[in-house]
Amino acid sequence: MNKLLNKPFKAYTLFSLLILLISIPVYVLVVDQIWLRELDENNWLALEHLKKNINSRDYTDDDIANINEIWGELQPGFSIAKIKGPSLPQDSIYEVQRNNAFDGEDESDRFRGLRSSLILQGQAYQITIETNVEEADETLLAIALVTLLFFIVLIIGFILINRRLARKTWQPFYKTLVSLRNFDLSKDEALILDKSNIAEFQELNESLEQLVARNIKVYQQQKAFTENASHELQTPIALLKSKLDLLLQEKDLNPSLSTALNAIEAPLARLSRINKNLLLLAKVENQQYATKEEINLQAYLHSALSLFEDYINDKTLKVKLNLQENITLQAHSFLVETLVHNFLSNAIRHSVLGGELEIELSANTLWIRNSGKTSLDTKNLFERFASSSTEKVSSGLGLAIIKEVANTYHWQLNYQFSANQHVFTLCFD
Repeated sequence: MNKLLNKPFKAYTLFSLLILLISIPVYVLVVDQIWLRELDENNWLALEHLKKNINSRDYTDDDIANINEIWGELQPGFSIAKIKGPSLPQDSIYEVQRNNAFDGEDESDRFRGLRSSLILQGQAYQITIETNVEEADETLLAIALVTLLFFIVLIIGFILINRRLARKTWQPFYKTLVSLRNFDLSKDEALILDKSNIAEFQELNESLEQLVARNIKVYQQQKAFTENASHELQTPIALLKSKLDLLLQEKDLNPSLSTALNAIEAPLARLSRINKNLLLLAKVENQQYATKEEINLQAYLHSALSLFEDYINDKTLKVKLNLQENITLQAHSFLVETLVHNFLSNAIRHSVLGGELEIELSANTLWIRNSGKTSLDTKNLFERFASSSTEKVSSGLGLAIIKEVANTYHWQLNYQFSANQHVFTLCFD
């Protein structure tokens, strides 16, 4: 994942590189045109100087031949030749590719030439002056190297400035992140962030402080409501259950009334369990079980199996255990105990008579497998009060509590039905 400060840096680098790539052909064209103009000007000056010297003296044909030979050796490409014909050609500038007489290599060079005419003692001559253009390549190479050097210096400067800004300018932002990571809503402590001299960061800190203050207030209200609601509901439920027990103990109770009272007892007990489970869910969601300790998961599984021993025997289940020893978790003991109990209760409830219950524990995974006829409803499996199967047995709040505990500790919870087996998998990593 890219950091925010690197976003403009990459854009600046790409833009600079684009400008560099565009500048290279522009440099070539501009320098080449400047160089050609300088060569043309130099050729014209040499031509004017030559014409002036030749016209100021009386040269014979032999003298002209000697000049042509001497200058031709000193500067290949220079020549004076007689013009045959009555008309004089116009002055012209041209370019030609040919081997350089001063260069022993076979490669051809580019020459810039100037042709002009001269009348000397009634004879027309054509003067040709050529200058090597390839010397401009060295200039272009030097410009390219200097440009590349400055580009490298520019990028290094960007990197150094970028790192300095990241350490200094963004320091208040990283302090805010650390404060947010260490903030614990369950401690009911206000979030106090450091003041910043950067307007955007100060505005961010003030907004976060206000947001957290509102959340703390809402959290406290929800916490008080769930505790009060549970207490207010549990008290009349306990009173009703007590009165119901007294009525069932009456000796003169007729059979029809006894049947009616027994029918009331089951939903009343279920109502009490629902109330306790809803309170537990609310506490888990409100992070009221924030403390952690080292939990030996194998011991909790054995303890839960002993509690469900009668339930297992009633369904004649065959229990298979494959538990790796010394597997520990960092979690709240009550939540782990509740998770294990709900796992086993759900597995036993949905097992067929005479089926199998298999529990496997490895270093980072817990598997609960039990025999079954049909798959549970995976769409709403971990929803509250959702019917999890076509059997007339509801998962109630048990699986919802398991899911909430798993989410609290960022554990991965999965379910699948394969080979007539319900398989719940809990990954701790």
